[in-house]
Amino acid sequence: MSDLSHTRTTTARPAGTRPTPLALLTRMMDTLGAWNERRRQRLALEALPDHILSDIGLSRADADHEATKPFWKG
Repeated sequence: MSDLSHTRTTTARPAGTRPTPLALLTRMMDTLGAWNERRRQRLALEALPDHILSDIGLSRADADHEATKPFWKG
């Protein structure tokens, strides 16, 4: 599982200026993509059998806890 919170990038712009509509759309699409990937990974984690979870150092309770998090939470 990779944490996608580090994928957010910021673009330097002069103080007092507003982001362009394209920049806002790009940020929104990046956010939606990260949320979708997080949802996909949590569903995959939830589907793993217990012996695979133990191979990666997780218990069923750990996997269930992660899988029940909302997609917008990292």
